[in-house]
Amino acid sequence: MTILERIKEVKEKSKKRNFNQRYDLIINLKYLDLKKTENKIDEIFVLPKGTGKETAIIFFSDTTKKMEDCKIIKSSEIEKLGKNKKTAKKIIDQTDFFLAEPKLMPTVGKYLGKFLAPVGKMPKPVVGDVEKMIKNSKDAVRIVVNKQPIIHTIVGSEKMSDNDVEENIRTLLNFLKSKLPRGKNNIKNVYLKLTMGRPTQLEVDLHGQ
Repeated sequence: MTILERIKEVKEKSKKRNFNQRYDLIINLKYLDLKKTENKIDEIFVLPKGTGKETAIIFFSDTTKKMEDCKIIKSSEIEKLGKNKKTAKKIIDQTDFFLAEPKLMPTVGKYLGKFLAPVGKMPKPVVGDVEKMIKNSKDAVRIVVNKQPIIHTIVGSEKMSDNDVEENIRTLLNFLKSKLPRGKNNIKNVYLKLTMGRPTQLEVDLHGQ
């Protein structure tokens, strides 16, 4: 079956839920020595058709007072937040991306790193066009390969068209082929699932993809 046919099958076999389920892509990797820093990945990848859901973003900044599509947290609030474990974890659970001015990275690490690092949400330093980076993050997912040779990421939602979800999947796989040290040979297999559904293996042509 093609990727498009698998998407249709996953949707048809899924029970109807009272919320907009997301499509999750699970990519198992092989021949990847994660003891080597150069083999690790931590990228904010912009999906061509977006994620199909609202994306919550927090920007740690002392120079930006207001920015559309994200919440601003000043340095004076970081230490206070770090001392309130319950509030910090609640905010982290509700936020998809954290961005920060480079000068605030040490402060964030000191007070919030213990909460952010374990869930792979340490902020990305913003260099250059802040507004553009925040805008791109609205349609992005974070691709992380750190301790385990596996990638689990969102590639769309039920409300999106099957063709848009397919384009997101293909674009993401092409990105990984260019990013991984051995390209397509580092990809063992690929699975697709809806939030509450079972994984279905995609018969991806990694040579012609």
